[in-house]
Amino acid sequence: MTATTMTDRKNAAISRGVGMTTQIYADRAENAEIWDKDGRRYIDFAAGIAVLNTGHRHPRVIAAVKAQLDRFTHTCHQVVPYENYVELAERLNELAPGNFAKKTIFVTTGAEAVENAVKIARAATGRSAIIAFGGGFHGRTFMGMALTGKVVPYKVGFGPMPGDVFHAPFPVPMHGVTVEQSLAALKKLFAADVDPQRVAAIIIEPVQGEGGFYPAPTAFMTALREICDQNGILLIADEVQTGFARTGKMFAMDHHTVAPDLMTMAKSLAGGFPLAAVTGRAEIMDAPGPGGLGGTYGGSPIGIAAAHAVLDVIADENLCDRANLLGNRLKQRLESLRETISEIIDIRGPGFMNAVELNDAVTKLPSAEFANRVRLIALEKGLILLTCGVHGNVIRFLAPITIQDDVFGEALDILEASLLEAHTSR
Repeated sequence: MTATTMTDRKNAAISRGVGMTTQIYADRAENAEIWDKDGRRYIDFAAGIAVLNTGHRHPRVIAAVKAQLDRFTHTCHQVVPYENYVELAERLNELAPGNFAKKTIFVTTGAEAVENAVKIARAATGRSAIIAFGGGFHGRTFMGMALTGKVVPYKVGFGPMPGDVFHAPFPVPMHGVTVEQSLAALKKLFAADVDPQRVAAIIIEPVQGEGGFYPAPTAFMTALREICDQNGILLIADEVQTGFARTGKMFAMDHHTVAPDLMTMAKSLAGGFPLAAVTGRAEIMDAPGPGGLGGTYGGSPIGIAAAHAVLDVIADENLCDRANLLGNRLKQRLESLRETISEIIDIRGPGFMNAVELNDAVTKLPSAEFANRVRLIALEKGLILLTCGVHGNVIRFLAPITIQDDVFGEALDILEASLLEAHTSR
């Protein structure tokens, strides 16, 4: 069956609200490669949007899942609990940044983790207001949409958002917003819109994901921690996209000297199986009463088993070090093209959470058109890329950290050829 036929079936059967980046229909996948229904091979630099840091079907993840399938698939932890849930919570409590006692809950999606972090923060502080940042992305549930700092396509047509959510500008010096200006805007927010004594939490991605892969400067994260401590506000780090070795450390917050009070995780936590978590200070995590947190599928034993294997793989295969190695190779290749490809205005990102930002060569304005042209040319050549950014002019790179060296080299060659072709054909 051809991709065209499948697309016709999809259009007839599935809501158009479920957008599709490609018209590839996956048939099988292994590590950093996907084969479609027509037998064509692609190198995957999307990894299910940062879900597959350990690659498609890592043997240890698959073995762990198969072993769990032979025992039980679901009991609902709130009804009949199981040991691997407790053990994974213990491991995350140990791994999460912060030299204090921690506790963890498991849910199913990143958006659900964010929702629960907000619930916990409100229960712990007795306050209601939440501050997020422009360009941030926190999910497609209503609270997730309210926190997200981008209107199109996430908020369009869905009516009023939940109240008591405020936004401050995220510091991106290359776009004219310095750390000092972001902090001044936050101070102005406290003076004009919301009493800081009414703010339960400030939520931030240590590296913005959908917003454009902009890392939060250490000076900004340190200042946020001080502001939170001065005003009794909790700091929530959204590590849904940044976690599990992607940035060259287990968590992106490990690049800073301060720790969050609460941290949300999902995506690569379970190597392709639905699992998310909130980890935080023990006394804060205990603020909600029994039954206030949870969910029927929260902490699926299948996802829990996969997550244990993921943590083992990250440690045993030194994936934090490998993320730094791969990211450096990618950035070096892109840097070598700067003089030739005038559309390149920035190359950035810690570890293997990298991006290239592209402007129109003539107008010098953000060019979603050029970024998309590169993406489509690369796709035709067999490389799957994703774009992001408030202006859609950023290409982000999220290949599995386990990608084989020869496949990675092949992907870099395709990327270079695609950028050159897009540049010369403008």
